[in-house]
Amino acid sequence: MRKIFHELPTLHEALGRVLENISPLGIEEVSLEDARGRVLASDVYAEINSPPFDRSLVDGYAVRAEDTYQADEDNPVGLRLVGEVEVGERPRVSIGEGECAEISTGAPIPRGANAVVMVEYTSQSGDRVKIFRAVRPGENIAQAGSDVSAGDLVLRRGRILTSREIAALAALGCFKVKVYRKPRIAVFSIGRELVRPGQPLKLGTIYDVNGYSIPGMLAELGLSVEFKGILPDDEEVILEEVGKALQENDVVITSGGTSAGLGDLTYKAFERLGRLIVHGIRVKPGKPTIIAVTPDGKLLVGLPGFPLSAMMLFISLVKPILMRLMGADFQEPDAIQAEAAFRLNLGGRTHLIPVHLVAAPKGLRAYPVLGDSGSTSALLDADGFVEIPGEKQFLDEGEIIEVRLLRRFRPASAVVIGSHCPALDLLIDAAGLMNVKLINVGSLGGWLALKRGEADIAGTHLLDEGTMTYNVHMPRRLGLEDDVEIYGGYVREIGFITAPKNPKNIKGFEDLLRPDVTFVNRVPGSGIRTFTDLQLKRLGVINPEKSIMGYTYQMKTHTGVAAAIAQGRADVGIAVGYVAKIYGLEFIHLADERFDLAVRRDRLYKDSIKAILEALRSRGFAEKLSRLPHYRITEDTGRRLYP
Repeated sequence: MRKIFHELPTLHEALGRVLENISPLGIEEVSLEDARGRVLASDVYAEINSPPFDRSLVDGYAVRAEDTYQADEDNPVGLRLVGEVEVGERPRVSIGEGECAEISTGAPIPRGANAVVMVEYTSQSGDRVKIFRAVRPGENIAQAGSDVSAGDLVLRRGRILTSREIAALAALGCFKVKVYRKPRIAVFSIGRELVRPGQPLKLGTIYDVNGYSIPGMLAELGLSVEFKGILPDDEEVILEEVGKALQENDVVITSGGTSAGLGDLTYKAFERLGRLIVHGIRVKPGKPTIIAVTPDGKLLVGLPGFPLSAMMLFISLVKPILMRLMGADFQEPDAIQAEAAFRLNLGGRTHLIPVHLVAAPKGLRAYPVLGDSGSTSALLDADGFVEIPGEKQFLDEGEIIEVRLLRRFRPASAVVIGSHCPALDLLIDAAGLMNVKLINVGSLGGWLALKRGEADIAGTHLLDEGTMTYNVHMPRRLGLEDDVEIYGGYVREIGFITAPKNPKNIKGFEDLLRPDVTFVNRVPGSGIRTFTDLQLKRLGVINPEKSIMGYTYQMKTHTGVAAAIAQGRADVGIAVGYVAKIYGLEFIHLADERFDLAVRRDRLYKDSIKAILEALRSRGFAEKLSRLPHYRITEDTGRRLYP
């Protein structure tokens, strides 16, 4: 009897039916050299900083930047050479006023230095070095944790491990990773008309194409596959051979014998082996596609015999199904146009710049992912990259650029732009979301992204000097009174970080003025820097660069501050308390800092935003946060604070 296609689901509905019936196949641990193409089965957190110490990006001289401010080609500054620092050794010298040390690329920065002058802008004679170009604090230095900070969530489960991810894992010292088990797959071609290539054709026969194309597409996914050969249009033979293959494999894919013709018997064999969940799809080409699930959860896929139909359905349906079995989302490389999110000064050479892609009201916006040449994290979360030719001097904000995708671009379910905080990762996990884009540009950058419509949510901890309140002053300041709502987040304790037992007996900001105390600062625009400058202003400090040793020694991250103290390059800094716990340092509480979520009102309808706000109020998030040192929820957590 003919099998008539009475009910035809759409392609999306068919995919949904299958995905409801399958899940990843289990977890195994593999070495890093065997991890390429595998899918990460658990989140990976950094156990160390990358780089693990402040290191020089160039050959040159480690200096105090303030000693070079007056230097130029006509009036060089002279410094006294006190030694040299080589790669792979601990610095044996420290840099004082008017001093410098010769340093190699990759070597640790000695105590007292906060910048490196490239050797091209120097001239050495004996123990005197002339500096012909001024440098700013932090110039030519890769700071500890500037790439990845200890405690950061580096990779989420579900990520396909390519050379980019493996480079990042290796940089963090990972040797083994937990991955989902790859499905074992067998492939058959079905049809009396099929002939293996290389054999002569007679009237009515054709060469078997799918027996080669389907295993080839599977191999491109990094999967191991065995082609079992050509089966005749015989229900009992199909039943026997597919049944045998199921004993050794997780998935069996056939092509041919799937339409409603009298001789197409694949669906009958599938019905005898399992439960048919798809028999025909409302799509052209590819209508006669069948899918079944066996009682023990194995998958049977019957693709059309026509090669084009089989390939189209493989790309559109089978590939995302297999990606789910592998623990990953379906991705397809492509190229796409977007607007540059902000101006970049370039020139002199071709630039390859990784970018985040964010959906904005007027189209896609590309956020460049900036990092130094030693960075491995810059490519981790990038959606693609742009190539800027050397003759172009700058990339202007709003300029249309072509993004070469590293993976198939899907607009994120939620875009969170603003200040970095590890608790945000816990919140997103509590919300059960996978496809969330986090872009760390600081609190103010997050507010500006909200104003432009690029962010759904901004993580913010901006203190208003006048009222000493956090965040609620920003809507009026930026003209967003009718466009945003602010929801209470959590409190994170900030304070002085010192060596264990506080050997310099640091008690307050006045101790930063002592000549025997070296401070490590945060970069301008950060919440900690705003807090620090406000406290110094109240103390009457007019020029902290001259009054505080190390004020210009600036770190991009909290863990960078802790690393500087743990490695003896500074005596005290200000950071969130959890980094002191990570490094085994002393923490002296100074204040409770509010970290809230500002949300665009026109995004509150999105399921992902609802999920994040619900998670913010949930017991699950509170339990996760309680395990993060020096963090806590408050009575305002999850409550609307503005308006």
